[in-house]
Amino acid sequence: MSVADDLIALYLPKLNTEIHCGQWLRIDQQRINAFAEATGDLQWIHIDPARAALESPYGATIAHGYLTLSLLPFLSESNAPEYFNQNYPGMRLRVNYGLDRLRFPAPVLVDSRIRARTKVLRVEKVGEAVQFTYEYTIDIDGESKPACVAVFLARVYP
Repeated sequence: MSVADDLIALYLPKLNTEIHCGQWLRIDQQRINAFAEATGDLQWIHIDPARAALESPYGATIAHGYLTLSLLPFLSESNAPEYFNQNYPGMRLRVNYGLDRLRFPAPVLVDSRIRARTKVLRVEKVGEAVQFTYEYTIDIDGESKPACVAVFLARVYP
């Protein structure tokens, strides 16, 4: 058996189960503004608290959906060296392959706390790599609907 086969065997019993629940992260206006500046998305609903308080259906500024998405590596702790070594034994690198599905069911209001939960949907050999299909759900503290649900593909190489 190869290292890739061993990794697949390790994950087969974990299919359709939650393998990680991250820590809460507060999304403040400074983070929203920095993302707006970096991406050029300067829509008032994100960066103008006074106008958002008056005109927004949410009564406050909200985080960009793509800001929420961009925090997945941090929220899932999936790029931390210790996470990689523990969860992909014998492999040397992981690359993002893309998204199969992405939804933003609820807005993240400024000063909300969010966290990511990770579920393994599929694991398979693709060439020399092992491809993982993960479902990430980003919860909003105190809310029933998630901020984001993403089906993400990652490839891990020996």
